[in-house]
Amino acid sequence: MATVNPTRLELDKTKKRLATARRGHKLLKDKQDEMARQYMDYHRRWLALYRQVESALGQASRSMLLAQAEMGQASLTEALLLSAAGREPDCATAHLMNLSVPEISYQAPETGIGYGFAFTSPELDGAVQGLQQLLPKLYELAQVNKICEMLADEMERTRRRVNALEYVMIPQMEQTIRTISMKLEDNERSNLTRLRKVKEMLARQQG
Repeated sequence: MATVNPTRLELDKTKKRLATARRGHKLLKDKQDEMARQYMDYHRRWLALYRQVESALGQASRSMLLAQAEMGQASLTEALLLSAAGREPDCATAHLMNLSVPEISYQAPETGIGYGFAFTSPELDGAVQGLQQLLPKLYELAQVNKICEMLADEMERTRRRVNALEYVMIPQMEQTIRTISMKLEDNERSNLTRLRKVKEMLARQQG
């Protein structure tokens, strides 16, 4: 601990700093608790979306394999390229716990699947339509995943600040207050002792 001046002014300053640190610690703990609650909510949402997307992608993958067997790789690739055109998602930001988090919205195009049905497999048609309907959930999954990562990073930063206050700064200030108080008490006792001796000496001289 750094050397401090054992004065009442320094004692008062340290007590004020300690009060500020304790208020900051409480605010950070409250923030930490709220972020943990938000994280759990988003993680549950991510898990539900992930399961939906995983199931839909599995079905689409099986349909693609059947379509490839019926159409051949070249025809399948051509049809997929024609169906790939679509609008981009709308990206913005929102505020969550002092974080700027992504906000992604997507609306599937109204132009259909991009190719005619005449020369394609019903399996391919179903798979492409399913994937187009799945795109909003894919973008939502990406958004929620990023928010979870950002919350986890911010929770770790907040945890380090809470620990620094709780286990380092606040104990150091408390120790500083104890040290200054003890030195002030010692000085006061020494002054009283000197004053008593002076009085005794004066009394002897007068006697």
